[in-house]
Amino acid sequence: MFEEIQSKLPGAPKFLLCLLPERKNSDVYGLCADLFFGWQLCSFGIINESLLLYLQGPWKRKNLAEFGIVTQCIAPQRVNDQYLTNVLLKINAKLGGLNSVLAVEHSPSMLVSRVPTIILGMDVSHGSPGQSDVPSIAAVVSSRQWPFISRYRASVRAQSPKVEMIDSLFKRVSDNEDEGIMRELLLDFYASSGKRKPEQIIIFRDGVSESQFNQVLNVELDQIIEACKFLDETWSPKFAVIVAQKNHHTKFFQPGAPENVPPGTVIDNKVCHPRNNDFYLCAHAGMIGTTRPTHYHVLLDEVGFSTDDLQELVHSLSYVYQRSTTAISVVAPICYAHLAATQMGQFMKFEESSETSSSHGGVTSAGAVPVLQLPRLRENVCNSMFFC
Repeated sequence: MFEEIQSKLPGAPKFLLCLLPERKNSDVYGLCADLFFGWQLCSFGIINESLLLYLQGPWKRKNLAEFGIVTQCIAPQRVNDQYLTNVLLKINAKLGGLNSVLAVEHSPSMLVSRVPTIILGMDVSHGSPGQSDVPSIAAVVSSRQWPFISRYRASVRAQSPKVEMIDSLFKRVSDNEDEGIMRELLLDFYASSGKRKPEQIIIFRDGVSESQFNQVLNVELDQIIEACKFLDETWSPKFAVIVAQKNHHTKFFQPGAPENVPPGTVIDNKVCHPRNNDFYLCAHAGMIGTTRPTHYHVLLDEVGFSTDDLQELVHSLSYVYQRSTTAISVVAPICYAHLAATQMGQFMKFEESSETSSSHGGVTSAGAVPVLQLPRLRENVCNSMFFC
């Protein structure tokens, strides 16, 4: 039926807008596809009730994985200028546009503009506390089209429930084949950046505690190094690994006044670790209440950033979030990784009812159960910011 409707359009649609009858009710995605396709055909003057399409299963999954179409859902009960602006920011980013570009992106004053550099954001999304059998979703986003630091793509995998360390960054399946996340992202950077290999790899990791810092270096970074060596034995990029922590109770105020500190404030002494390399950055302006800074821990710095250069880079990455016209509280790659993991994690909620919970992964009396893998997205969708 989809092919029949598409044949009546001037060309294959690149984008679909879905009007939801209510907020936060993804179960109606199938019905909304029915309503939307009818509306789209009407706009071309060829509406016919017999051609209305009902997509079985989740609407976003069908479009992203099967048809290769990016989508945007809206629930327009209370439409105002701000709401429409936010929707248009998301749509433009999903279609390949840039809502804003930092003036320093092409400036030699920014260290990552001098040599090919890929910026990674990594996060893992877990099921609700009562869902011990739901696979965790690992997402990694990477910058593309160097020297831009505003464009990203995502690669997402499912892994064992409640496992925080990403285990699919390097996944060797044969002597010359790797199905890991990093191979996909590194090849995309190479293709989109004028056939340049990144000489520097800057990793921003979210969602780990201080007790897991060594695991980030010994498990995840080791996989990334293996993925690089698998592509080219002679290739030895420099790494910087930075962990961002938001769940803390540290807050800062103006001297002698109970006011928020100005956006862009950095605190890197007195309240920081006496030996480790860490700092607090309050990049955003608090609209209501007290702003909470992000605590950045530099676990590894082979690049040799000066303190000011690294803090400037982190501050700049707080301004390239395409869904906002102002700075956000944490670097954009981490936010994108969280969005990608959350959106792809929704797919797990729409598996066929015939599938039992034991098929989702975990351990049974018969041993470990394979993790149910996410559907692979179409290539044109993978290259877009579909998660934005």
